[in-house]
Amino acid sequence: QVQVVESGGALVQPGGSLRLSCQASGTTAFRFYAMGWYRQAPGKQREWVAAISRNGMPEYVDHVKGRFTVSRDNTKNTLYLQMNDLKPEDTAVYYCAEDNSPIRADPRIYPYWGPGTQVTVSS
Repeated sequence: QVQVVESGGALVQPGGSLRLSCQASGTTAFRFYAMGWYRQAPGKQREWVAAISRNGMPEYVDHVKGRFTVSRDNTKNTLYLQMNDLKPEDTAVYYCAEDNSPIRADPRIYPYWGPGTQVTVSS
């Protein structure tokens, strides 16, 4: 399975930007995985936010479209999430993981979550 460590979270003011990174290890086949970003706000379920196919096709949940950009560098086994125009409702712990329909539908089924990285949007 893919092992991941997320980084790049911080406290940022509304309207600000952050770039999250997800370093993958434990596999030589990162380039063959579709990868996704998920987030979990306090008191809420973990939700799917964005994904990128192994061919580089991005997908986004509606409320981040136009603000977030997912990308990957297969030479570095790294996934990125560029977040612009951040809003207080984007405050959450952000995680990366493999992406597929069952995990999107119920992230609780996935057993290989990393530690996540905290994003706090506040003035």
